[in-house]
Amino acid sequence: MTGPLPRQLRMRFVKLGKIRFTSHRDVARMWERALRRSRLPVAWSEGFSPRPLLSFGLALPTGDESLAEYLDVRLDVAGPETTGLAEPAQGLDPDARAALAELPGRLSPLLPDGIDVVAAGAVGIGVGSLQQEVTSCTWELEVLGLDPAVLGTRVESFLRAPSILIRRERKGREHEDDIRANVTELSVTGPVRREHMAQGPVCGLRVEMTTQPRGVRPAELVQGLGSDVVLARACRTQQWIERDGSRLEPLPWGGVRPGTDVPHANERAS
Repeated sequence: MTGPLPRQLRMRFVKLGKIRFTSHRDVARMWERALRRSRLPVAWSEGFSPRPLLSFGLALPTGDESLAEYLDVRLDVAGPETTGLAEPAQGLDPDARAALAELPGRLSPLLPDGIDVVAAGAVGIGVGSLQQEVTSCTWELEVLGLDPAVLGTRVESFLRAPSILIRRERKGREHEDDIRANVTELSVTGPVRREHMAQGPVCGLRVEMTTQPRGVRPAELVQGLGSDVVLARACRTQQWIERDGSRLEPLPWGGVRPGTDVPHANERAS
């Protein structure tokens, strides 16, 4: 390491390609192994069964991809402490900034194919957990079954409706829930060319959905558009925190931007 690291880190990472079929719990185990191999001085809890002090953001549904996954890591160091939300290089001395800049390249090779660290920042220890702080997520979806014009009509009807009822299972029982209030933005982005897909139109959707008090999965949103619409692909592109009248990401993308090459990740997304 070039210099001293802050006492608490926030990592932003992507989950693309075949690794999308790995569960949230298994991804957490992969991170624990990678951090041990990295020799970072991760702090541990006390008690009979100590655990590394890691805090993950909102769980990603198994089978979905993401450009915006987050992990907070507490370090056992006497390094600089910051306040507020994470920034890749703000408010730290040059040595600490250099140490942070090294982390993505140091950690990504230790993680499985399809998981890549794209930003590392310092975050205040008193900041709330990611699961409490994040209020909404933006998704890019690809759906089968309808051409763009018909899908656009369905979207308009969805947005005009006072309620959208779907059925989902909780604790082994089926419940009918209204998801309309969770959907703050929904639009058709146009046809998508996917030669490996089954025959039929593939359309893109952009949606933003709130996460509190209960989130909505992309598959549940598509269920609300009709039984003849099939979800082919879902990618979480952003998570949002509302604070003091502003809307912020938990940690901005570092180095490369969505839509450009992610180091040794995009070639695995097929």
